[in-house]
Amino acid sequence: MLDLLIHDATLPDGRTSMSVAVQDGRIAEVTEGLRAPAHATVDAAGMLLSPPFVDAHFHLDAALSYGLPRVNASGTLLEGIALWGELKPLLTQEAIVERALAYCDWAVARGLLAIRSHVDTSDPSLLPVEALLEVKRRVAPYLDLQLVAFPQDGVLRTPGGLDNLRRALDLGVDVVGGIPHFERTMAQGAESVRLLCELAAERGLRVDMHCDESDDPLSRHVETLAHETHRLGLHGRATGSHLTSMHSMDNYYVSKLIPLMAEAQLGVVANPLINITLQGRHDTYPKRRGMTRVPELLAAGLTVAFGHDCVMDPWYGGGSADMLEAAHMGLHVAQMTGQEAMRHCFAAVTENPARLLGLEGYGLAPGCHADFVLLHARTPAEAIRLRATRLGVWRRGRRVAGSPAPAADLSLPGRPSQVDFLHGR
Repeated sequence: MLDLLIHDATLPDGRTSMSVAVQDGRIAEVTEGLRAPAHATVDAAGMLLSPPFVDAHFHLDAALSYGLPRVNASGTLLEGIALWGELKPLLTQEAIVERALAYCDWAVARGLLAIRSHVDTSDPSLLPVEALLEVKRRVAPYLDLQLVAFPQDGVLRTPGGLDNLRRALDLGVDVVGGIPHFERTMAQGAESVRLLCELAAERGLRVDMHCDESDDPLSRHVETLAHETHRLGLHGRATGSHLTSMHSMDNYYVSKLIPLMAEAQLGVVANPLINITLQGRHDTYPKRRGMTRVPELLAAGLTVAFGHDCVMDPWYGGGSADMLEAAHMGLHVAQMTGQEAMRHCFAAVTENPARLLGLEGYGLAPGCHADFVLLHARTPAEAIRLRATRLGVWRRGRRVAGSPAPAADLSLPGRPSQVDFLHGR
């Protein structure tokens, strides 16, 4: 007897009336119209069954700290960094753990079951690192948390910065991070990329760098990241996050840059909600919005994901752990409104970030982990349009969250008594 059988589901690739059979925490079969005995059976009623959402770029050590010790009055990136510097001396491990666990609760409720979080290694105490390693241990049964050693204040700019980062890796942090554009000079930024990529190659780790989070078209550290990735054989293991300077670069230079990135098989993470909020702050009008060149990067064959980046922290006072919110914003900013383009935006918060994280057993195929989300929508585009309700969330075949189908009551003459916002039947 099966542990779980979901039937009459629509899958993201467009297949309908599909059944997904689960045994021992993994998907045993995916086929049309399967009927078999099961301990639990779910009628999807034609709704969309998706692999879980994945956030490829987040800062869990700062999440839910909005207003501590004060609010970011200007809303700028630099004030956010300064504010985080003010907050760090006041942090306790217990408070970081409590806020992070609360955010992970939000994430599971939203069907977000894997997060790559950057964790600040600038302070020699490594307090945020120890806190998030404890969170990683505690959430492991229901959420994959991958940690990036992130030298927020610059790995060369900070006394002992490289040693701090190495110690964080020794403690069990998974990925080597960096922030080359925040080093004191362009030369030091390039040097930091070289050093950190060599460290990752030496330890057999992945790389994910905050890269060129700037409106300056001459901030070109992603070129160095692509070169070092290629030189050290890190193909498919290195990611450039943000890359907002590409929004301001001239097309001739980009025509050279993107093929270099493709040759290195560089991953890309755009953070639509935050990139358009923090970039363009020095402009009057026309005002740049800062998100990197998502359609062009996808067309070149690069794996592009959308991250949430921030939720209620020194940089951003919004957010709710909803990756469909990031996809919705990304769709609009990148003008990806064609049907295929909207499917790419859905993939940017599901399968693409899963690839960047190297998640084992991710997907809706026999042998994959029985992790999935049933959405109150029938297509990926409709899920983005509605920021669809999560009717059910399963981890290893066990239901861990869910919400009732949304419906609004109407009292209008000659009209239905309820509306659910789905379009067509």
